[in-house]
Amino acid sequence: MNKVEQSHQFVRALSVGHPREFLSVEKDAQEVEEGCRRLIKNAVTCWNYVYLSKRLLQTPDPTHQQLFLEAIRHGSPVSWRHLNLLGEYDFSDQRLEDSVGILPATWLHEKGARLARLIH
Repeated sequence: MNKVEQSHQFVRALSVGHPREFLSVEKDAQEVEEGCRRLIKNAVTCWNYVYLSKRLLQTPDPTHQQLFLEAIRHGSPVSWRHLNLLGEYDFSDQRLEDSVGILPATWLHEKGARLARLIH
């Protein structure tokens, strides 16, 4: 499947019920629906980039780093199968603790130069 088809599948996965139909009649409400889908899609893509960047920087072996980079180049960050798109969400303080080990944005800023060298 190419990247455009994968992107369309992601949009369909985000839509509950009839993905090609708007639930609202009013144009303003339709624009809000579309904006929400776009926001979720961009947030997931950004999360995937951050996660992949962290994994790349944690790979100690240069050969494995290059293999990992090749896999990223031939893949797509538009992936959602690792996320729960339907169901209940718990935003309590206990559940909001970082269970994956993603560090604050300052960490990525500090490691940005190393990441740029690996990519180029």
